[in-house]
Amino acid sequence: MSASSASGSSLRLPGPPGLVPVAPARRSGAVPGLRHRPAAPADPAKAAEVDRRLEAWVRRLDAFPKAWTGDFAGFQFGRAVVLQHPGAADLERLTVAGKLLLAENLVDNCYCEEDEDRGGSSRGLGGRLITAQSALDPFHSTPELEAQWRRGVQADGPLRSYHGALKDYAVFASPSQTDRLVHDLARLHLGYLGEAAWAEIRYVPPVWEYLMMRQFNNFRPCLSIVDAVDGYELPEALYARPEIQRITALAGNATTIVNDLYSFTKELANDPSHLNLPQSAGCGVPSVLSSLDGVTLGHRCRSGVRGSLELWHEHAQAVPE
Repeated sequence: MSASSASGSSLRLPGPPGLVPVAPARRSGAVPGLRHRPAAPADPAKAAEVDRRLEAWVRRLDAFPKAWTGDFAGFQFGRAVVLQHPGAADLERLTVAGKLLLAENLVDNCYCEEDEDRGGSSRGLGGRLITAQSALDPFHSTPELEAQWRRGVQADGPLRSYHGALKDYAVFASPSQTDRLVHDLARLHLGYLGEAAWAEIRYVPPVWEYLMMRQFNNFRPCLSIVDAVDGYELPEALYARPEIQRITALAGNATTIVNDLYSFTKELANDPSHLNLPQSAGCGVPSVLSSLDGVTLGHRCRSGVRGSLELWHEHAQAVPE
């Protein structure tokens, strides 16, 4: 798709009409050229109540040092889950969605992200993530060994968060819904490992390979819980159908492309080698750009953003009605 067709008035995404072309609006932080369906604004009172409950949960769990509280509050978990789940059945389910989102971010920050200065590293990441997966998918062995495993899980903040969040989710989710989420979080961990392996060798993938990795390392776990949070169940046999899996994969990556567009300047400022779609699509890593003589960094970044917008529109159009 060309840049002109991606931004033209003929673009039609699946679903209800009323797509909004976002004009440049620096004060609002909108990405120029990004089209989207209008979203219901988050209820501030509901978001604040979810945040209050999450803060109490974090304190009870001692999930992370108090010094980090401001950083995690800045993420606005309450607002995020209220936006993600406009049809949530009740506040308790919204709060559990917030617990899961917080725990996923805690594992990412403490285990994976080197530039967050919270202990994350690509070195030894596989061992940490397999233990994290066990906090969701329990270890079964002799009573003595299981007791040692439980002590290990309870000794670590990210593991306590994962274990506690999933336990609370399983209270209202069916066993099938819970198992679905466990497997989708395993997919997420596999994506973390792929990205970390590339970072270790400073490998910058072509766009197709980057998006292939992102199909694992994306927002799929947020989609996995929509039916349980809304108070119903998408039957397992239906969820497993190839066309549903395709829709889920496309939606997860489309959302992640938007995330890349909004976050890449911050990531570039913190770590110029941080892997992000605009980089793969044309912006900024020396190993990729060594052959692009005479092309400015600003031009490459703009090209990367344009390419990312085109990919977003193509992904959104590919989702069937």
